[in-house]
Amino acid sequence: MSGPGPPLIGVEEEFHVVDLETRHSAPEVDALLGRLDGAEFAPELQRSLVETNTPPCTTLDELRGHLRRLRAALHDVGEPLGLGVVAAGTVPLVDLSGDDISAGARYERMQHEYQLLVREQHICGAQVHVDVPDRDIAVDVVRRCAPYLPTLLALSASSPYWRGRDSGYASYRSMIWQRWPTAGPPGSVRSAADYDEMVAELIASGTISDPGMVYFDIRPSAHLPTVELRVCDACPEVDDVVLIAGLFRALATRACEEIAAGRPPPRHRHELLRAASWRAARSGLEGDLVDLVGPVLVAPPLLVGKLVDHLRPQLEALGDWEQVLALSQATLARGSGAALQRRAFGRRGELADVVDALLAYTRGELVRQDLPTTVPIAPDLLSGYHPTAFDEAVGATGTVLPHYGWMFRTLDRLGPRGMVAAESALRTEQRARGVTFRAADDEPNRLFPLDLVPRIVTAEDWVTLEAGLTQRVRALEAFLRDVYGKQRIVGDRVIPANVVEDSPGWSRLGRLLPADALRVAVGGIDLVRDCADRWLVLEDNLRVPSGIGYSIMSRRLVRSVMPDLEPPAGVVPLEGVPARMRAALLSGVSDEMADAAGADEAALLSAGPRDAAFFEHRLLADRMGVPLVTPRDLQVTEDGVYLVGDGARRRLSALYRRLDEQALLEATGADLRPVGRALVNAAAQGRVALLNALGNGVADDKLVYAYVPEMIAYYLNEPVLLSGVPTHPCTDPDRLTEVLDRLDELVLKPVDGYGGRGIVIGPHAGRRELAELADAVRAEPAGWVAQDMVKLSTHPTFADGKLEPRTVDLRAFVLQSRHGDTTHVEVAPAALSRVAPAGSMVVNSSRGGGAKDTWILR
Repeated sequence: MSGPGPPLIGVEEEFHVVDLETRHSAPEVDALLGRLDGAEFAPELQRSLVETNTPPCTTLDELRGHLRRLRAALHDVGEPLGLGVVAAGTVPLVDLSGDDISAGARYERMQHEYQLLVREQHICGAQVHVDVPDRDIAVDVVRRCAPYLPTLLALSASSPYWRGRDSGYASYRSMIWQRWPTAGPPGSVRSAADYDEMVAELIASGTISDPGMVYFDIRPSAHLPTVELRVCDACPEVDDVVLIAGLFRALATRACEEIAAGRPPPRHRHELLRAASWRAARSGLEGDLVDLVGPVLVAPPLLVGKLVDHLRPQLEALGDWEQVLALSQATLARGSGAALQRRAFGRRGELADVVDALLAYTRGELVRQDLPTTVPIAPDLLSGYHPTAFDEAVGATGTVLPHYGWMFRTLDRLGPRGMVAAESALRTEQRARGVTFRAADDEPNRLFPLDLVPRIVTAEDWVTLEAGLTQRVRALEAFLRDVYGKQRIVGDRVIPANVVEDSPGWSRLGRLLPADALRVAVGGIDLVRDCADRWLVLEDNLRVPSGIGYSIMSRRLVRSVMPDLEPPAGVVPLEGVPARMRAALLSGVSDEMADAAGADEAALLSAGPRDAAFFEHRLLADRMGVPLVTPRDLQVTEDGVYLVGDGARRRLSALYRRLDEQALLEATGADLRPVGRALVNAAAQGRVALLNALGNGVADDKLVYAYVPEMIAYYLNEPVLLSGVPTHPCTDPDRLTEVLDRLDELVLKPVDGYGGRGIVIGPHAGRRELAELADAVRAEPAGWVAQDMVKLSTHPTFADGKLEPRTVDLRAFVLQSRHGDTTHVEVAPAALSRVAPAGSMVVNSSRGGGAKDTWILR
């Protein structure tokens, strides 16, 4: 037991002993132990495992030093013997002979009693010990820490491979461990005497032979006033062990404080805790975890961040706050130990590479995971795959492009049957979470079509896109402020007056906003590519662009059903995007409002369940931590805008508008009076920020799109970084004549069209359709624009049990936030790849299109 000062902590780490030549586990622990100090090193049940024990430590830095020292000692002793040690829950290459049990009567009795459980005990964990005042308190601390065990397991998950195959779990060790009769979440006992009585009954039942065989995920020590955390896998990275130790000590410290204050322990269902532990073992940090408060599924960064924030007072008191915060952020960015191993395997498809990576991580070496430099041979899954345009993953000769090699090795291992099973699991997950979309108001909700095969955007491409998208949105924001102000761009004859005046998106309400109001908080820019090195802007969406929530959920769903699909260098995470969105919205609040009560209150304004993208509205509101409201929830007064209902009244400073402008103007508020005009007036007076702003449609219709290059030159005086598809305004008489002559070569779009409606693709249209189109264009030239036909890129998409090339585009989301007199522009990594139906070039969901996850490489 520790004296004054922080509670002492210690760690037991278990390691696999492996043959450095074969990379298989090796029952050679005796050779190691014969050359090591027995006080800090010990055998385990299997002779291919070894355990280290740190001395009690006061600080995390001291603990880290001992962990590294003990690992280095194992390496130094083992290497001359041709042996290495691996810190992971399992090692991929293992022979389960059953004859390599360590000597001793206890181990021999266990082998006889538990049979296969012992033979398959080739698993390693990390155990953390924290001092507490006495054993009665230790038992109470166990109850109070139990709800957080699944999160700690997810942080440690490092055992995806079992007996040469991917188990589909991040921590398969915990699945093996749970088979022991006394493993799992702790039972409900209230004192040390109660705990000792339970152990005595288990021994009397013949289930276990001694107290050391109580294998609960957390337990009080049998002899000392300490609490032992036992749920975690062994961790390849020393810093992950330090992080878990820091969190566990803070949890135990907070539990002791609650006990001293007489506060009751948290209540939770034992069954739900087991389920949450299973989910953590299945997902690691790469899939959603269970928050027992709800219960709800949440992204790991949210749950881990919530835990770290919750423990901040204790971490600060222990001197661990800054270190634990930095370690948690680094672990979330890097991914679980299971993900590290899958990335190593994905490079060449060799389990020996996984063992080599684990050996290096255990030694504390930086592991490079470059993309392969050679083009792999096309896998069987691509037999019959014949793209007719530029394909982003498969070359003209049918071989997979280098940066997709790791992905297709994984897909080929799954094969068509495995992918059909994953697709079925994906649909089940979608139904469970209500991931739906409605193509039209009079249609029922349907599952959002989501493909299994992610699309990759390389780091080099993303740098180009970020710069071009940032420039474009800066110019569009400047245009909106100008066109609803002095209209300098019209006066200088850069853009014809009729282009603005006749725009279907023009609204006099746009003139009512303050001159410095932020107009575009969230922009959605659609891009296509027609060759390997050219991206083109297809369309701007500055009103209520949808898709960012679907991109976030797509990532979680695909990784949950195919956890072994890991890129070699990782992908940019998406979990921080909602927080950045919320910050962008609140930045639009006027200076006067920022100083008033409610300045940090934002809400997402939706039409409600009848909206086609209502699932996304709920998701984003939940992830941003803001209420989801409809106009009927709002009351506008001379003081401001209020959320009313359930006896509460909260002032709102920002509304993220996700309903149509006209629907808002026609809506009624909580008092059953028209609320749209009142909201506009409140926004005009700076009493609420209404984002995206009304009137933004003037900057994103199909005709104005043709003049964005002129905007960039006029407002920014910069060369255009991202080209658009060549566009011909039909309002120009000369252009109109050319368009009518080339109708069978061009794509015609209604200026006020959306969702792909009204588009006519000339090369795909018949004579009658083209004749009717010509009449429509002659009758109303201002209602149409023409674009050159671009042969859009395709991407492998799984449909009807096989991969086939489907046309794709990319919707990228650009966030703007105001900081004083400057505007900050950020391209969110939550891009959504949209996929056209078979035989179509139109990707919009309302026209039967789907989507696929987009992985932006670091």
